[in-house]
Amino acid sequence: MIVGGLGLGYTARAVLEHAQVGSLLVVDALAEVIEWHQRGLLPLRAGLTFDPRCRLVLGDFSAGAASEAGFDADQPGRRYHAILVDIDHSPKNVLHPSHAALYTVDGLTRLAAHLHLGGVFALWSNDPPDDEFQQALRQMFATSEGPHHRL
Repeated sequence: MIVGGLGLGYTARAVLEHAQVGSLLVVDALAEVIEWHQRGLLPLRAGLTFDPRCRLVLGDFSAGAASEAGFDADQPGRRYHAILVDIDHSPKNVLHPSHAALYTVDGLTRLAAHLHLGGVFALWSNDPPDDEFQQALRQMFATSEGPHHRL
């Protein structure tokens, strides 16, 4: 599995609560955030950095999603059973303009290339569902569901 965005680590921690998860790659663009986790300065403390299934990497998730090489320089072209995105506030309220392309049909097409057949894409959003993004999801994926409040 992969999580785009580390922050305080709550999404990654929720993933690791499931024993069937064999490995988790977490990609974050801020070295400082990764360092906070490595130094145990956050509420989750040892939760992520001491779990052998979890690896934190510095990188641009959106760029990885758009590239053929993907997210993991150690394993170019690697595919995932699930891609979870917890970076932007919503598809319309992005933290950086370069992220907007991810939420289009073209961006989702490139992202989906990094999923195993039958894989899952999930997005955390602070805003209610967006019709344009929902339409893009329906074009790209066999099924698409609206908001859920828990992983």
